Amino acid sequence: MNGVRRWALLGLTSSVVAVSVAPSHLSAQEARRRWERMCQIRQEKFDLVLPKALADNDLDMWIVVMREGLLDPLWEALGRGYVGDWAYYVFTARGARAERAALGISGYMLERCGVYDHFGAADELRSYVEARDPERIGVNIAPSIGGADGLSHSSYLHLKEVLGPVYGVRLVSAERFVSDFRSTRTAIELATFAEAGEMSREIAERALSNEVITPGVTMLEDVAWWMWDQLLERGLESSFGMPSVYITGPSGIEATSSDRIIQRGDLLMIDWGVGFLDFYTDMKRVAYVLREGETEAPQGLQHAFRQALRARDVMKAAIRPAPTAQEALDRVWAALEAEGFRRVAFNQPSDDPDVTDVVIGPHSVGNWGHGIGPSLAFFNPTRLTYELRPGTLISVELFAYTANPEWGGAKVRIPLEDDGVVTERGVEWLYPVNSRILLIR
Repeated sequence: MNGVRRWALLGLTSSVVAVSVAPSHLSAQEARRRWERMCQIRQEKFDLVLPKALADNDLDMWIVVMREGLLDPLWEALGRGYVGDWAYYVFTARGARAERAALGISGYMLERCGVYDHFGAADELRSYVEARDPERIGVNIAPSIGGADGLSHSSYLHLKEVLGPVYGVRLVSAERFVSDFRSTRTAIELATFAEAGEMSREIAERALSNEVITPGVTMLEDVAWWMWDQLLERGLESSFGMPSVYITGPSGIEATSSDRIIQRGDLLMIDWGVGFLDFYTDMKRVAYVLREGETEAPQGLQHAFRQALRARDVMKAAIRPAPTAQEALDRVWAALEAEGFRRVAFNQPSDDPDVTDVVIGPHSVGNWGHGIGPSLAFFNPTRLTYELRPGTLISVELFAYTANPEWGGAKVRIPLEDDGVVTERGVEWLYPVNSRILLIR
């Protein structure tokens, strides 16, 4: 079929699917069920997590400032709501329970959720704060964590002016507090994240199958757009934008989500995540396109994949709660090296054919694809200093480089990534994780 005509038909089919299928899945009752679950999550976060997070970070009050067109990254988590000119969410430490107020914020879903004690006008803020006389007021200013850095410069100046000379000088960064509040999980949060994980792995594994891919016909971007259609159909969001659907060869990544046509003998990967009810996953999958006459992936690729699985098993067992994430990371590297794996810089494997080189980046996950909790990843240095607590959601990510005789000895980069929860027993998975090379016939 002519390539332009085939692309046009694909686009037409996608449009029909998005229009005709979505309403059947996203009925009014489904919308209500999702809202009710978010309300339950907020209720338990405010009741069970917020008071301790305030106390642990020595905060008497937390003020989140928003204005129309400039919503804080935590707007969804705190209840959404309509924001007119200036608006504030205000949380006050009150021992075992934190007091909650929404000033200048309104709306059916926010008010009916029932998690706020007081709704008032924005111009009440100063008198509200004065009546509670907080010594330390946390605000969303964060040098290291974008998700905790929602207070703009003009909003900061506005807040200081509104609070006046007494309370305007009591503002402090709430960076560590926001990390603690977001990354300390309740049971319903873990259940919801697990559901998001199941949806993301199901879509990824269907994408790397003959349901979507016809060797010699399908382009990498066709697969990525099919995945986007699945998000539209289910009312989901993407963790990172366009799904990364890519081909890896002896010289590394050859093409990503492009017009490159998938051919027999290709080694395919997907790196992506879905957003569901303010939770975002991060995962990878691997597939091989069988050549004519083949019934399984070549032995060299299978061996490389097994080596990656072995490294992941070591990581899964070694990641345990620790006073700092750095201490947990040091334990993981010690365990990997004891098993014969070699630490290398990203995409810089050694020439030693007898050793599998590894790069690891176990990072926080949850409310963004790259979360804001304690992290064992080299690219989150501040969060390496945070306590790694039981219940932390983490993405167990690694890249294993193993020599492949079928590629003239070049090392195959096998990426593995799935999401789990940190426990005293190690990481425990929240959905079925990657355990095989998927086959495309």
